[in-house]
Amino acid sequence: MRMPLKDRLGSDIKRVEADLMAAKHAAVKPSGLTVPQFAALLILEDSPGISPAELARRCRVTPQTMTTVLQNLTTRGFIERTAHPFHRSMLETRLTETGATTLAEADQRASAVERRLADAFTESERATLRALLDRCSEALTGE
Repeated sequence: MRMPLKDRLGSDIKRVEADLMAAKHAAVKPSGLTVPQFAALLILEDSPGISPAELARRCRVTPQTMTTVLQNLTTRGFIERTAHPFHRSMLETRLTETGATTLAEADQRASAVERRLADAFTESERATLRALLDRCSEALTGE
C-alpha cells in the first residue's frame, strides 16, 4: 500500500534543509563564497592538512565536487596545497591568511543563521532534535 504524502517525513526534512542552505548561501555570498566552499574552509581551519577525501566526507560532497571546490579556493588564494613532508605524493591543504580572513567574515554571518535556528528551541528541545535526527540517520543507514 502506498504511503500517504502527509506521512512522508522526507519532504519535511528536505524543506528544512533547503531553507537552511538558502539562509547560509545568503550569509556567505557577500564574502564571495558558496556554501560548499565555506564548509571546506571551516573544516580546514579546524583540521589543517586534512586529506581531500576526508574533507569531502565531512562536507558531505563527492570527491569530484571537492576537487572543484579546492581548485576554486586555490585560484582565489584562500588555501594553499603543499607536498606532505613525509609522503611527497600527498598534498596538505591549509588556509592562507586571506582564506582565514574571508572565513572569519563569512562565519560571522553564517553563525548568525545558526544562532537564529538554535534560538528557536530550548536547550532541551535542541538535544531532543539532535537525538531525533540521529535516529533518522540510523533508520536510513542502519548505523
